[in-house]
Amino acid sequence: MKAISRSPLPENFLRLPMKSTKIPSPRLQFTNPQNPTISRPPVPRFSIDSSKSPTPVTPAGPPPLVVVGSANADIYVEIDRLPEEGETISARSGQTLAGGKGANQACCGGKLEYPTYFVGQVGKDAHGKLITAALEDGGVRLDHLTTVAAAPTGHAVVMLQSGGQNSIIIVGGANMNCWPDALSDSDLEVIRNAGIVLLQREIPDSVNIQVAKAARSAGVPVILDAGGVDAPIPQELLDHVDIFSPNESELSRLTGCPTESFEQIGQAVEKCYKMGVKQVLVKLGAKGSAFFKQGEKPIRQPIISAAKVLDTTGAGDTFTASFAVALVEGKSKEECLKFAAAAASLCVQVKGAIPSMPDRESVLNLLESV
Repeated sequence: MKAISRSPLPENFLRLPMKSTKIPSPRLQFTNPQNPTISRPPVPRFSIDSSKSPTPVTPAGPPPLVVVGSANADIYVEIDRLPEEGETISARSGQTLAGGKGANQACCGGKLEYPTYFVGQVGKDAHGKLITAALEDGGVRLDHLTTVAAAPTGHAVVMLQSGGQNSIIIVGGANMNCWPDALSDSDLEVIRNAGIVLLQREIPDSVNIQVAKAARSAGVPVILDAGGVDAPIPQELLDHVDIFSPNESELSRLTGCPTESFEQIGQAVEKCYKMGVKQVLVKLGAKGSAFFKQGEKPIRQPIISAAKVLDTTGAGDTFTASFAVALVEGKSKEECLKFAAAAASLCVQVKGAIPSMPDRESVLNLLESV
């Protein structure tokens, strides 16, 4: 059996046969599957209530998507424009919805009908219950979601303008506090048995480093979404990441390079290579996306136009998680980019982050129509 390399991620990695009976559509069959004998042991499931016995081990199936990250209550205010310094303005409306980059990405995986675990923390409060319910409704497995009493659930104020653009202020809460010095054996076990791991930067770097190291030790690829804390990324984390995924603004801030043209984006990606990351997935907003791999020609994907744009809040998370799902299902990078573009196109047509995550059937129907 061909060995699975750890980094960089080879093109034929994770071309696994899908055995789940939950997705019967013949349109979902893999293209050119390889290494059909590769399999992982079943993932043990543990109850989030320590007073209960661990959930029995689930039957063998496709290795899951494991998202480790943040969960927020997103407080939306709809405004015509951002207030000036010292100015008070009135919002047209306001509501509180479940969100957070980690929860968004996990819910996207669940709604796409791929086995998805979420490892994260919420407070013992109403916002925590809101997020837990939203994740459950999205089909996410919450055996590794922890409720902490010493910190409130993280939340964010999302200022949504009429054109769908947004500005966001984040309060970390349980996302940034009360994490154990070392992750539990059960959390590390689900990470090591994953098909792919998604990280973001709305939880402590120390947690992300533990997760990335555990994944690397088991040959599990890691995608790091650059969204979150606007600070340098520790080299120890980058050393254990297979695919780095910034948007163009994050890429510019982290590399110090302009990213106005595609040529400039390529130059900024070259800096990422020097930082130790050999594959970079760049989200370019209205200009689409691009996948860069050191030594190879970039792959570009234009947007799939949306009939209307109501809210772009969860679009980046939808794109990254959809790309990860397609990748772990064995799709080519071109197919992954197109699948993610379709999911993001559907996302921006609905208000709210988690409420806007599309289901698999909707994504496939859109792909058939373009």
